[in-house]
Amino acid sequence: MALRLPRAAPDGLVAATLLAFLGTAGLFYVNIMAAIVDGLISGMGLSEAQAGRIGSANIYGAAAGALLSVALVRRLPWRALSALCLAALVAIDLASILITSPALLLAVRLVHGVVGGVSVGTGLAVIARTASPDRGFGMLLFVQFGLGGLGVLVLPNLVPIYGTAPLFMALAAFSGVTLAMLPFLPDFPPVPPRVSSGALRSDKGGIEWRPFSLIMAAIFLFQAANMALLAYIFRLGLAYGLDRGHVSAVLGLATWVALVGPLAVVWLGGKWRRFALLAVAMLLTLVGNFAFHWSGNEAVFLLANCATGITWGFVIPYLFGMASSYDSAGQAAAFAGFVSKMGLATGPFVGGALLGTNANYALLINIAVIGMAASMALMLGPARGLDDRTHGP
Repeated sequence: MALRLPRAAPDGLVAATLLAFLGTAGLFYVNIMAAIVDGLISGMGLSEAQAGRIGSANIYGAAAGALLSVALVRRLPWRALSALCLAALVAIDLASILITSPALLLAVRLVHGVVGGVSVGTGLAVIARTASPDRGFGMLLFVQFGLGGLGVLVLPNLVPIYGTAPLFMALAAFSGVTLAMLPFLPDFPPVPPRVSSGALRSDKGGIEWRPFSLIMAAIFLFQAANMALLAYIFRLGLAYGLDRGHVSAVLGLATWVALVGPLAVVWLGGKWRRFALLAVAMLLTLVGNFAFHWSGNEAVFLLANCATGITWGFVIPYLFGMASSYDSAGQAAAFAGFVSKMGLATGPFVGGALLGTNANYALLINIAVIGMAASMALMLGPARGLDDRTHGP
């Protein structure tokens, strides 16, 4: 008799946790990007620009994989597709340890990104098939922020001793653990057990493209500006004279504190108008990021990281929710995910170019703040329009 492993209840907390790992594994490097960039610089001797390009290649690949997953999840069994992707991720991460050529590493990490994008896209599609996807996405953020905080707390201190090996081993371990979780997930239906409604349409029946386009632009700029700083935040702290151990501790703590952001979204839900919430959050984002100019002060560096982490985890769920309002089938949200990954990938690329050979962190901070201000201007109009429809003018 074949051994049948116990499977989690489809709508239980255990299943939500397992799915959170599945939706995170292929993109977990984003949550420890600061540690990876520092590791490539300290462990391999790369420049800021080279390290940023490798990080960007990884995420650009993920964006391509995310688009590919839209077609694959409809044609292939999700469990088999996930297993194949996760096994490939483990192999690629372990192979990355042996690579010493920056050009080869960039190419390998690009491939890793494509595979990871398919893996994450598959995981998100399965979460969308549950009876309560909101809880699934909330758990997803908890896993990303919680384990990401642990990664940036521990890994940078291992790089001076072991080089980049701990970074890629950590990524391989995450994918391996997730692969081991797959047999315990239940069989989810091929389509969601609910039918969404209330998509916002123009008078001609199509998506209202102007506000939707503004939201997409806001997501891109917000993610790019945030990641431009986050990818180099470890190096920024060192450049302002802070101790390596202190910077690791601050980044780890700030990542855990950032859990307040998505928690607040779950608690507030649709009770308050988006315009007011996003306006306050974005003002805090601007102040927090501009405060990085005074990173030499340990207290300021800590508070700035905590504040920007909270607002990042708060604003993005609202932007994705706004995007979802324009489409009842989920394609708009999927496209928002693609735009988000493109922003995340562009940030380190532009950040590395701005830093140049002189490591001009003041310029990087200023450009990031300008990008966030532009994102704020783009998102508030559509937010007010959606508020008028759901709460009344």
